[in-house]
Amino acid sequence: MVFGFGKSGPAHKEVTAQELHAMIQAGEALVVDVRESNEFADGHIPGAINMPLSTFQASKLPDPKGRKLILNCLGGKRSAMALDKCSTAQAAVDTHLAGGFGAWQSAGLPVER
Repeated sequence: MVFGFGKSGPAHKEVTAQELHAMIQAGEALVVDVRESNEFADGHIPGAINMPLSTFQASKLPDPKGRKLILNCLGGKRSAMALDKCSTAQAAVDTHLAGGFGAWQSAGLPVER
């Protein structure tokens, strides 16, 4: 896990695309994609749930049923903003995908449409 320094607000934990893929394969992660619905429809991490940042509410996050909630967006900026909302709401969500969906695609990992 890598911690972001020099950013305002709480440090967010990050997982790499490969780490996240392994967590999903092992049934340990539930991905919440905070991109807008049209972006999500163009391709997303298999099994991800779409909760656009424009209407994002930490209180509406799904029950991960024992898995770790991981947020993602295209490059990491919007998921970090969503994490800030989670920390404000005391939600137990503190991790996002480093480099976002762009990093996922660059790693050649599966994409669902």
